[in-house]
Amino acid sequence: MKKGLILCAALVLSACSSSVDNTWYQLPSGAASMQVTSSQLNEAQPMLWVQQVTVPDYLAGNGLVYQTSDVKYVIAANNLWASPLDQQLQQTLITNLSKALPGRLVAGSPLGAQHDTLNVTITGFQGRYDGKAIVSGEWTLEHQGRVTKQAFNLVLPQTEDGYDAMVRTLAAGWQQTAQKIANSVVALN
Repeated sequence: MKKGLILCAALVLSACSSSVDNTWYQLPSGAASMQVTSSQLNEAQPMLWVQQVTVPDYLAGNGLVYQTSDVKYVIAANNLWASPLDQQLQQTLITNLSKALPGRLVAGSPLGAQHDTLNVTITGFQGRYDGKAIVSGEWTLEHQGRVTKQAFNLVLPQTEDGYDAMVRTLAAGWQQTAQKIANSVVALN
């Protein structure tokens, strides 16, 4: 009887200690980053500084976020961002804007005295209970002392279930947002 209890206790303890594998996600980027030498920097080339992309606290952690109702959000414990989300959003925004604005130098730091400055505040970047992904927030662009502010709110259907599809859909929404920002930058010049 004692041996049976000890064996049963050992099985229960080993079942409780089993580990769950984490899955790490990175937003896909559409193009390779461009190397720029100091000889390529000149005052005639328009420059855009992506100063920052900020996210709210609930998105700033490692876990991907899933909205389960109109008021409830779940932060995944095992489906995690490979690097901080704000950094991923800034890097992919720079890449997407560089691709959409081929005559302009887009960077994450100021590269000269004359440059436009872009700041983005994210208010939503999550999957939702109805199979859609949310990409929302606002961006502010300072161009020659003039400030333009624009809100964005994309609700995109996921083509498949799961975190992989959710991350791909969020990335597509972020790319659409970058294209709208690029269109506004072009319109200012």
